[in-house]
Amino acid sequence: MGCIQSKSKSRGPEIDLKNNPVRKSEPTIYVPDPTSNKQQRPTNRSDSLLPGQRFPTRETEETGNIVVALYPYQGIHQDDLTFKKGEKLKVLEEHGEWWKAKSLTTKKEGFIPSNYVAKVNTLETEEWFFKDITRKDAERQLLAPGNNAGAFLIRESETLKGSYSLSIRDFDPKTGDVIKHYKIRTLDNGGFYISPRITFTCISDMIQHYQRFYNNNTKIAVKTLKPGSMSVEAFMEEANLMKTLQHDKLVRLYAVVTKQDPIYIITEYMAKGSLLDFLKSDEGTKIILPKLIDFSAQIAEGMAYIERKNYIHRDLRAANVLVSESLMCKIADFGLARVIEDNEYMAKEGAKFPIKWTAPEAINFGSFTIKSDVWSFGVLLYEIITYGKIPYPGMSNADVMSALQRGYRMPRMENCPEELYDIMNQCWKEKAEERPTFDYLQSVLDDFYTATESQYQQQP
Repeated sequence: MGCIQSKSKSRGPEIDLKNNPVRKSEPTIYVPDPTSNKQQRPTNRSDSLLPGQRFPTRETEETGNIVVALYPYQGIHQDDLTFKKGEKLKVLEEHGEWWKAKSLTTKKEGFIPSNYVAKVNTLETEEWFFKDITRKDAERQLLAPGNNAGAFLIRESETLKGSYSLSIRDFDPKTGDVIKHYKIRTLDNGGFYISPRITFTCISDMIQHYQRFYNNNTKIAVKTLKPGSMSVEAFMEEANLMKTLQHDKLVRLYAVVTKQDPIYIITEYMAKGSLLDFLKSDEGTKIILPKLIDFSAQIAEGMAYIERKNYIHRDLRAANVLVSESLMCKIADFGLARVIEDNEYMAKEGAKFPIKWTAPEAINFGSFTIKSDVWSFGVLLYEIITYGKIPYPGMSNADVMSALQRGYRMPRMENCPEELYDIMNQCWKEKAEERPTFDYLQSVLDDFYTATESQYQQQP
C-alpha cells in the first residue's frame, strides 16, 4: 500500500478546516423570574400589566423581522410555539427574552425563546458561529469528545468589539491535541482576511475556501490487487459497496482504477497503519487503558453504523482496523462484507476465514450475520487489551474449534477490567440472538471510562 500527498495551490496560512464544525449544543431555556416582569413569558398581552399600563413591546417592521430556528423547540406552555430546526418564523412582537412569532411553515402563532432563533442572512444562522463564547470556552468546546482535528468555530473577539476570531482543533505529534486561534481582520471596504495574501468578501466565503484547502491537502492510500486475484466485476462490487458506507469511523473510498492491471483502489491514508501493528509498536505499547477503551468505542461506533445499514463485515479484527495520526480508528477491508437482504450471508463452500475470530455458527455452518460480527468484536477486544497478542494463545485452529464446542471461552487477562471482560463474554454468548447489538456496545464503551474513572486514573 502506498501513500500519495496531493497538492493544493491555496494561498494563505495552512488552515485545515473539516466540513463539519464543532458540535453546537442547544442553549438553556430562559427560566421566568417571578420577581421581574421583564423575564416573564406572557401568556397574553395583558399579563403582568398594572391597570391602565401598556405592555412594553414594540411591533417589528415588515422588513427584517424574519428569523430562522437554530434549534428545535417543543413548547412547554399552552401559548408557546413549537418549531423545528431550520424553520422560518415571522417575529410579531418582542417581549424581552420571549418573542411572539408566527411560523411561515405551519402558520401557527405563539411565544418562542429568542435565543433559539436568529435573523436570516446573518452569521448567527451558521452552524460554526458562536456569538457569546470566550476563548477558553471555545477551547473546551473544541476539545470535547466527538470533535477531531479540523473541527472549528467562529466567535466574537473578546478584546476588539465587532471583530471575530477563528478557533481550530489541530493535532501535534509531540503535544497532542491543540487549539489554534486566528484573528479575522477587516478591510476598509468591508472584506475579511486572516492572511493579507488572500481576502474574502464575507466570512462564509473564507470558511469555504479553507475547507477546500483541507479537503485538497489530504494524503491518500493506493491499494493494488494481484493480477487474477479478483475479477473487475467482483472488484467493482466491492468498490460500490464501499461508496454506500460513509461514516467517520469507516475508511473512506476516493476512487478506483480498473482500466489497467493491476487494479487500484484509492482510499484515505491512515498514518499509523493497522491497529494490530500499532498496538505492537513502541508508541502503541505505551497507550494506557482509557485510550484502549476509546479505541474499542470507536470501532463499535463504526460497526453500529454497519449494523444500521444492514450490512455485515465478516472479517472484523485488529488487522482490518486502521489508525490515523490523531489516533482515530477506522474500519477497513470490506472485501468480505456483503449486502444482506435476509439478515444472513451464507459462505461459499470451501471458503476460508480466520477461525480464531469467527463465531461457532459461522465455523460450523458457514452462516454469517451481524451477530457473528459481534462475536469477532469480542475477540478484537482481547487483541486491544493485550496489545496485539494472538487470541487463544498456544492453541491451533483445530484446538479452538474443539474447545468452543465444549463451551470454552478465553479467561480474563491480568490487565483486563472485570467490566470489559464481561462485555467480551456477552459477545461470546453461544446463542447469537443473545449477543448485544453494536449500538449497545458503543453506548457502554463510550461511558465506560467515565463510569469507572476513579478505578483507572492512576494506571501507568
